[in-house]
Amino acid sequence: MDTSYFFKNTDLIIESLIGTILIFILIVIYTRIFGLKSFSKMTGFDFVITVAIGSILGITINSGNPSVLLGAAILLILYGLNYAVTVLRYKSEKAEDLIDNNPLLLMENGEVIWENMKVSKVTEAELQSKLREANVIRLKQVKAVILETTGEISVLHTNDESIQVEDYIMDDVIRKK
Repeated sequence: MDTSYFFKNTDLIIESLIGTILIFILIVIYTRIFGLKSFSKMTGFDFVITVAIGSILGITINSGNPSVLLGAAILLILYGLNYAVTVLRYKSEKAEDLIDNNPLLLMENGEVIWENMKVSKVTEAELQSKLREANVIRLKQVKAVILETTGEISVLHTNDESIQVEDYIMDDVIRKK
């Protein structure tokens, strides 16, 4: 058996180890500087940045291309961009409206809003799956199903029919498209 297959590029092991440790430490430092929101998935933009950071981390430590230094610089740019957009969204309602999607109501009081399902391209099977995941047994338990800005689906339900969802919780949710 030819063992050279298993021992190719052994000279890169130390380089990869050092690069991985450096990038990991930088991510910890950047996260401490820019805050935990750097990894939140509160908006679609947050999700894109999180995926981009993971991608840069992966290719930098796996292939060395980009180099560790370039990977570190790209990570800093991504963290800085995320921070700048977060501050902009926080300070300007117009910027927030431009950057963020609004959540969309897919069900209300046990009734599916088919037009919103069609617009959002959420299938009936996906809706049913989320209802099961939330332990909904009867549709009349469902007060609201919302397609969030991140693409996740929230299910608000209760067995007490007299309980209504407070306006504050539904304030930014689009009811009809």
